[in-house]
Amino acid sequence: MSLRMAKNNRKKRRKWPYWVGGTIFILLLVAGLGLLYIYDKVGDTAETMHNPLPRDEDPERKQELDSAFNESRSINILLLGVDERENDQGRSDTMIVLSLNPNTNAMKMLSIPRDTRVEIPGHGMDKINHAYAFGDVGLSVETVEQMLDIPVHFYAQVNMEGFRQGVDALGGITVTNERAFSQDGEDFPEGEIQLNGDEALSYIRMRKEDPRGDIGRNERQRDVIQAAIDEAASFSSITKVTNILDIIGDNVQTDLTFNQMQTLFTDYRQSRNTIDSMELSGSGQYIGDIWYYIVPDEELNRVRTELKNHMEAR
Repeated sequence: MSLRMAKNNRKKRRKWPYWVGGTIFILLLVAGLGLLYIYDKVGDTAETMHNPLPRDEDPERKQELDSAFNESRSINILLLGVDERENDQGRSDTMIVLSLNPNTNAMKMLSIPRDTRVEIPGHGMDKINHAYAFGDVGLSVETVEQMLDIPVHFYAQVNMEGFRQGVDALGGITVTNERAFSQDGEDFPEGEIQLNGDEALSYIRMRKEDPRGDIGRNERQRDVIQAAIDEAASFSSITKVTNILDIIGDNVQTDLTFNQMQTLFTDYRQSRNTIDSMELSGSGQYIGDIWYYIVPDEELNRVRTELKNHMEAR
């Protein structure tokens, strides 16, 4: 392996823990909000989080969203996990599309690798995470819509540093570990284990000791996400409402209004019952001196078809 490729892999390993952190926060909104919005503080948190895009002022868009909710059509949410630094616009290190179908009570969760080479409107072919640097959330949404040929109804931008705090605020999570291993000085025995925020972070980072590599790590990611959803939806979490809401309010921005969040809970919450994780299969390739993740056209078409079939299912 070349030094340059090894460096790229090390960077990806450092970024990986944040992918799950971002996913947990938006799923907390969908799964746990019903237990929480009875408190006045939820409305205040929703107002703090609310950051509409220019397109949200379009009357036709508002009418289309009302129609989608009234007719219980599928809703797609783009999760952006952003690592912003001082004097730097930052990059969207996480891009996950959540597609919620209330008719089948199912959710699709598609992770888009940040180095995926796509056409960014107005900027040509580039890494998809550069869309955020070029045009913030709006261009990221437009790029994903063009790439997948589906509408993105809402976005949620997440500051990934809240991952540890989020798990700790829930009182920790419980997962079933299929293979004993050690990571970052932590031992994870086989069987049912309890994880706090730091332990959960280490749990999802491990790859080298797993014979399945990324596939095994992806499975642990799904387990952590599901555990966080279950904990957020449990009655015990309601005693931690103030802390959870403070963390969400400090780490999430979205164009979802409070009323729309409530609708997602009342009409779409059962979609958490069946979560199907999707991946874009591809390979790494240098073009010039830049490393990209290349997704073949046939693979992209497969994913598009799967998402559309999911959205249209009754």
